[in-house]
Amino acid sequence: MEIKNVALVIIDISGYTKFVKLQKMSHLHAEEIIFQLLEAVIDKAEYPLSLNKLEGDAAFMYAVMEEKNREAVARDVARQVEGLLENFRSKAYELSGSRAACQCEACQRIRDLCLKVIMHSGVAAFRKIRQFEELAGEDVILAHRLLKNSIPAHEYVLMTEAFYQVAGSVPHGSVEAREETYEDLGRIPVRVFYPVARAPD
Repeated sequence: MEIKNVALVIIDISGYTKFVKLQKMSHLHAEEIIFQLLEAVIDKAEYPLSLNKLEGDAAFMYAVMEEKNREAVARDVARQVEGLLENFRSKAYELSGSRAACQCEACQRIRDLCLKVIMHSGVAAFRKIRQFEELAGEDVILAHRLLKNSIPAHEYVLMTEAFYQVAGSVPHGSVEAREETYEDLGRIPVRVFYPVARAPD
């Protein structure tokens, strides 16, 4: 087991549960669409951001931050997240157009889907279980817990204050300082960014 400083990123498709509850052909199309959207997001990620694993409708990613390059890595991760959001939107528009002839509910509602992003920095324990790399620790738990929050919007980028202070720069869009409270973790100060959607060219 090895302890490393990391930036943690969770990309979560908002509206997934309702989307995949559709029946028969719609359900098959819904799963296909979600897979393609996640693939579009993952394909855009590059070093130092790495995919750890897929978690249903979410992708769990990380970047190792050494003491000498913490700020540079955090800024790069923040920049990449903007690109991931754009890639997701572009793919959603593309799929919406290419599947427009299909009248199933899934194909007609692709543009209802959007992304929630959680970004946190801290430490994680890396361990190998057979060929799989697992990340563990309180910061990993916190990042996942932040998916359940009090933010009413369906699309946002949530940065913990810990990540925000290291990054020193933020995505474009409006920002809100908030606090999320968890019984076992206490009060977590966060910055929430609401991206401005732009129609693809």
